[in-house]
Amino acid sequence: MIKKTVFLLLGLLLATSVLAADYIIGEGDTLSIAVWGEKDLSLSVKVRPDGKITIPAIGELSAANMTANNLQSILTEKLRSIVKKPIVSVAVTEITNNKVYIFGGGVNSGVYSLTQRTTLLQLLCQLGQREAPAAGVPAASVASAGGVRDADLKNAYILRKGEKVKQNFYDLFIKGQTSEDFAIEPNDAIFIPAYIDRNVYVMGAVNTPRAIEYREGLTIMEAILGAGGFTKFASPNDTVLYRKESNKDKAITVKVKRLMYDGDLTQNVLLKPGDYVVVKEGIF
Repeated sequence: MIKKTVFLLLGLLLATSVLAADYIIGEGDTLSIAVWGEKDLSLSVKVRPDGKITIPAIGELSAANMTANNLQSILTEKLRSIVKKPIVSVAVTEITNNKVYIFGGGVNSGVYSLTQRTTLLQLLCQLGQREAPAAGVPAASVASAGGVRDADLKNAYILRKGEKVKQNFYDLFIKGQTSEDFAIEPNDAIFIPAYIDRNVYVMGAVNTPRAIEYREGLTIMEAILGAGGFTKFASPNDTVLYRKESNKDKAITVKVKRLMYDGDLTQNVLLKPGDYVVVKEGIF
């Protein structure tokens, strides 16, 4: 009966800890270690920069990169030669580790303190939830980081120890290809640039030449309709799309008349930010 009560109390202690059970301990974190009935072995200890802690009667022990449950199991095993049937609890009471750094023009720069294992998809979703932050992420952090609406996800990347370990977040976040998800680690730096130009420009023989704000999936026909459609002098088959790729200008002729009258969907080109659509006039 006493043992059941002890386990219940320990369970409550862990349940009310500031961290989820799968939090990864890091350098600088403070741990509360309790050994039932052994006051001298119960203590609060900070994880040193080398990732180790010092426990009386045990000595140095690696704690970084473990969960509280992992460390609890290791301590229990090591104390068996000292304490009969040791009952050990480990809780992380202060977090100073697991910082993730976000920067780039696509979002406002900020520092995140992660309280559990987090993937790139989870983090991107948190960036987009400006008013409803996920559990464990301070509302102020989400607000300061901003959304990802203006982000150029295709040119985003994760830096880890000076190396790019993950590039291009587009398929993951926009297309939902979860196989592209990636585990975030402490001290990762995540670069998310902004689109240099978020507009598409429609010019020439259209009723209302204008700049149209780019959105995902915007096609050339939608852009032309957004500019009021063709004038009576337009030559739809002489529509030219000007695009900059790899610092080079590229001209793509689009036969919009084939799209309009023949249903040739190959002519309904997907646009990119910064594209120029020029509709030429016919010769009369």
